[in-house]
Amino acid sequence: MSSTLSLALRDSGTMLRRNLLHARRYPSLTLNLLLTPVMLLLLFVYIFGDVMSAGMGGGAADRSEYVAFLVPGILMMTIGSTTVGTAVSVSMDMSEGIIARFRTMAIHRGSVLVGHLLGSVVQCLASVLLVTAVGVAIGFRSTGATVVEWVLAAVLLAFFSLALTWIAIGMGLISPNAEAASNNALPLVFLPLISSTFVPIDSMPGWFQPIAEYQPFTPAIETLRGLLLGTEIGHNGWLAAAWCAGLAVLGYFWATAKFNADPQR
Repeated sequence: MSSTLSLALRDSGTMLRRNLLHARRYPSLTLNLLLTPVMLLLLFVYIFGDVMSAGMGGGAADRSEYVAFLVPGILMMTIGSTTVGTAVSVSMDMSEGIIARFRTMAIHRGSVLVGHLLGSVVQCLASVLLVTAVGVAIGFRSTGATVVEWVLAAVLLAFFSLALTWIAIGMGLISPNAEAASNNALPLVFLPLISSTFVPIDSMPGWFQPIAEYQPFTPAIETLRGLLLGTEIGHNGWLAAAWCAGLAVLGYFWATAKFNADPQR
């Protein structure tokens, strides 16, 4: 038992290093995915910031208030964008034959997926730190968050990264090539656009509010806002935890079943 565990840990560490090296050698994909949330952050703050803040504040324009509202949503969008690269990377591994070679080697079978998982989570959190730095540079400030709330915010970001990464791995495994993987993973980029990232839910048309509210990103965004800004979290904390747990479990079983059942690719 202990030897099996040590083998799994050793091989998972090796696969993690491989994926991080792969990301370092081919940074264009990560940079392209990271530029989307950064550009949206700058666009909405400097082009639409006064108008958006006036609409939210009852006529008084306050760009700094809108920056505080916007940054938590952009951080969650960053996670969704970054995991698209994971789907592409997994699909490339499957289509280029390296997985078939790994299957013939004396390595722990699950370490291949674990390497992709951990590598993606590391990249997600690094991307979140970079976007946070951009947000702080343009005026974002956390108002009154305690150390415990900062820790909970970090746990939420890591857990959300983990859950979306399992989904992205599954998407990569069902995709015949990198282009298809990128297209299959588009919901991870599209869903934040129809969430509470840019405007409050109650400002949306009534028929659209359930669509924006009952999806994974909105409760996660509202929970992060509550932790960093001291706004009301309400039931969003439990919803965010449930979405993270559900997506992680679904993605895990989906990805492992597809990986174990597909030795011919």
